[in-house]
Amino acid sequence: MPKQKQPTALAVAQEAAILTVAVAIIAAAVYFFLVPSHASVSSISGLGIVLSNFVPLSLSAITMILNVVLLIIGFFTCGREFGAKTVYTSILLPVFIGLFERLFPDIGSLTDSQELDVLCYILVVSVGLSILFNRNASSGGLDIVAKIMNKYLHIELGRAMSLSGMCVALSAALVYDKKTVVLSVLGTYFNGLVLDHFIFDHNIKRRVCIITKKEEELRHFILTDLHSGATVYESYGAYNMEKRREIITIVDKGALDCTIKARVEGAVFRSVDQIEDIPWGGAIR
Repeated sequence: MPKQKQPTALAVAQEAAILTVAVAIIAAAVYFFLVPSHASVSSISGLGIVLSNFVPLSLSAITMILNVVLLIIGFFTCGREFGAKTVYTSILLPVFIGLFERLFPDIGSLTDSQELDVLCYILVVSVGLSILFNRNASSGGLDIVAKIMNKYLHIELGRAMSLSGMCVALSAALVYDKKTVVLSVLGTYFNGLVLDHFIFDHNIKRRVCIITKKEEELRHFILTDLHSGATVYESYGAYNMEKRREIITIVDKGALDCTIKARVEGAVFRSVDQIEDIPWGGAIR
């Protein structure tokens, strides 16, 4: 059995640099936007903000303790690669938060608005999380929980983060007023939407069933242009029992969007009686 190729020192250094930048972005989002808002939005740091009202420890220390506990679980459930990378990022996150605590003590809201703080947190933290998840890593905490739910329960990552984060959001009721609790819940929900539609959406697959008279053209397009497989079945229409051939393929959502776009373009071309240079040779009608 051939040995698995080991990554070079340069590749490891590049990977570490990318993960470090991502964690720094997440830590900045937590410290400069989430902490001033007092909201508990879909993160272990949000839970740490609530617990800091009961435990005489800094946010960075509480985050470190919580991450270590969940890190052990993630290491055994999500594999060594995920665990090894997340060991690094889980330790680095509270280190960055602790650094910000020393460099910018008693920092207030940068926006002077609790609502804008939550919105800025969602936008900024989503950038860091997208980098980590695409590198098969996590910032620790609820990210590990979401990754486990995605692997074993087949729940989309954004939705899994929303479910686990909702419990954290509701914990704000133990300390803060109703407005903060509502912001925590809404922030958690919209954070999941951002992750689903702008980060993980490109990985979504769609099963497409097509019946067309341009079978050969469409089959050629799927195989050569989309580089996807396809299966052809014989089918019968329920109305007149007419025998037809049905093409079934699995495509990326982006490719499906292109199909819909081509269908609209084709309709526009035909509306002006143009019969040449129609998108996809007129295979999509």
